[in-house]
Amino acid sequence: MGRGKVELKRIENPTNRQVTFSKRRNGLLKKAFELSILCDAEVALLIFSSSGKVYQFASHDMDRTVAKYRREVGLPDSRNPQFRTREFWRSEIDELKRSINTSEARLKHLSGEDILALGMRDLKQLERQLKIGVERVRSRKRRIVSDHATLLKRRHKQLQEENSRLHKRVKLKELQDGNISSGLVGENACTMFHQRIVHEEDFHNETGLPL
Repeated sequence: MGRGKVELKRIENPTNRQVTFSKRRNGLLKKAFELSILCDAEVALLIFSSSGKVYQFASHDMDRTVAKYRREVGLPDSRNPQFRTREFWRSEIDELKRSINTSEARLKHLSGEDILALGMRDLKQLERQLKIGVERVRSRKRRIVSDHATLLKRRHKQLQEENSRLHKRVKLKELQDGNISSGLVGENACTMFHQRIVHEEDFHNETGLPL
């Protein structure tokens, strides 16, 4: 039986996509090697996976072959410092774009979006990550609640102590006010008694009657 026709489109299942990439990558590297041997051709092959990993084959020095290619198509010399600076920043930008795309896809997966293309292995890994994240959130929540409860208990104790001090001050003031009032009453009574005796003495002196 002949092979069935394969529709050329992106393989959605990550596991199948990785398996196909590995098989066809090895086949492509093998063909490049055979071409360089059979036909005495100068071959340079670079392959970057979707994760950014690089695979290469060069029948001769890779830098020399790349420089030769640049001269042939009229590109600037890669050994020029200015060109290297541009290439460096272009590479950095591309790497940042890939990192952003990977992070955005991961965030979507964590929120339950775009998971139809994930295989069992990826789903299990995502489930483990979610469990770890939930446990960390719960642990942080428990810590915040515990710290808040401790703070409330400390505040309650401080209020009780303050209330006790105020109560003692009120009692002390009441005692002091009571002592002052008693002293005033006694002093007024003595004054009135003394005034009465003086008044009686004056009366008898005026009338000549004995006391």
